[in-house]
Amino acid sequence: MSAQVPGTVLAGLGCWLPPTVISNADLMSPQMDAFVRQRIGIARRHRISEGTATVHLATEAGARAMASAHTDYVDAVILATTTPDRLCPAGAPEVASRLGMTGIPAFDLNAGCSGFLYGCELARGLITGASADSVLVIGAESSSTMMNPADSSTAPIFGDGAGAAVLRRAAPQQVPTFGPTVWGSDGTLADAIAIPAGGSRQRAPAPGRGGEDMFLHMRGTEVLRNAVRRMSAAARQAARAAQWTLEDVDVLIAHQANAAIATALAASLAFPPDRMPSNIEHVGNTAAASVPILLAQAADRGALKPDQRVLMVAFGSGLSWAATTATWPRITPHVQPHL
Repeated sequence: MSAQVPGTVLAGLGCWLPPTVISNADLMSPQMDAFVRQRIGIARRHRISEGTATVHLATEAGARAMASAHTDYVDAVILATTTPDRLCPAGAPEVASRLGMTGIPAFDLNAGCSGFLYGCELARGLITGASADSVLVIGAESSSTMMNPADSSTAPIFGDGAGAAVLRRAAPQQVPTFGPTVWGSDGTLADAIAIPAGGSRQRAPAPGRGGEDMFLHMRGTEVLRNAVRRMSAAARQAARAAQWTLEDVDVLIAHQANAAIATALAASLAFPPDRMPSNIEHVGNTAAASVPILLAQAADRGALKPDQRVLMVAFGSGLSWAATTATWPRITPHVQPHL
């Protein structure tokens, strides 16, 4: 008889937002401010300062998640980011060393705004396969470094920040946190959200482009349409895989892309918007950091309670998407006091 597959529990949560806050008024005219607030749902966002990069944000969030989990050690670190400090090497080994864990396996992954949920599924695989008893999963982004200040379709949307979680092997008789994960990708739309230059395909900006190829480009209408369709389908599939109906779900945690996507997703799922926590007004779209930051903040203010049924879903570049369910555990997240 085969041994029972071990479950995975969420043991700790933390997040970190850089202290510099940029309001709409700092970036745009009053008319544009009104549009961004009403259509995108953003009033301000956090930005890193000179000398700070993604690894620093990840380390801050990781330290808080480990404090929340009452531990100073994990067996592996996974860093989900689309804004690495450098193309080479990965940032996760440096994060691990900054947290006092030199020698453990640590690696980056890039699954766009779905990165944190991808990382959690990989962490569960490490735990299930007995490669690790505990894993620190971090979503961290310095998105402001990848935005063209002159591009009004991207510059106001994205913010910087990091969120992190400690996942741990469930003890005997302990209720696992996570249900099955539904995830996928569509590379036929790889250029819908992309930075054209900087990699092996195109090392430098094309002549006459004035450096524009080094910044993020996004086809907004196409992204919105695919985000709603893919997240709606993945959310339904994840709930069904957990043997839940959408009516069983207490809280829906969706990637904070923009208010229009959130509204359309709620309508598509016929899910009550008042049971969908949101922080986009104050932090913007933080890409791979979006879901863990929202989880930590929602739990901190009591919007997530023990034993609630939680559905998480994200969508991002790649294109990529992921959804999973969780029976919310009894944990105390560590967030900044002013958040």
